[in-house]
Amino acid sequence: MTGKTHLLIGAAVGAAVAASHSYGDDRAALIVGVAGFSALAADLDGTGMLSSKLSKLSKLLREAALWGGILFMAIVSYLFLAGQPVSPLLGLGGAAAFLLGLVMKQGFIRNALVSLVGIGFMYAGYESRMIWLIGFGLFVAWVPWLKHRGLTHTVWAVPIWAAIAWGLERQLGAEGVMEAAALGYLSHLVADTLTPSGVKWLYPIVKKSFKIRL
Repeated sequence: MTGKTHLLIGAAVGAAVAASHSYGDDRAALIVGVAGFSALAADLDGTGMLSSKLSKLSKLLREAALWGGILFMAIVSYLFLAGQPVSPLLGLGGAAAFLLGLVMKQGFIRNALVSLVGIGFMYAGYESRMIWLIGFGLFVAWVPWLKHRGLTHTVWAVPIWAAIAWGLERQLGAEGVMEAAALGYLSHLVADTLTPSGVKWLYPIVKKSFKIRL
């Protein structure tokens, strides 16, 4: 299921939560936003909507390392053939950049970039003494390295996400944030259950994919 579909479902869930509590416009907008974002969070373990821009950046970084290394080695070779003194470190630097471009996969770079973002959130949470933000940063930094539709697509992930949202709710003093986040995240799992691949709700205890064919 596409990210846009998950976002629309999550936003609809948020709108239902806001309507059921008769929140004002500002609170309703917050609830819808939280639910929509939560509906996308489970796909941080893959090339989802939230990390699509970083996927493009990772491709550019890989190509820059590859072609930059080639160009660097060409310059070093020219200087050597022209009789100019060349530091061995320059040649090794160019070769290292070229090899990194060959060896590193685009997905690895994307995961590393997402993790760096998560570490940034963790640091911000530490500096501001926001435990929920540290937890959110840890979630963002950790899940890109998980198997797609693995632990992030399980019933165990929902209370973890709800706990992070509970901290945000207390920070903002905005009732309904945790409910919207939990239901938004849960909507992602339910929606993916309707796809042919299904969802391993009880992974790793039960590795069977649960699916509902409509």
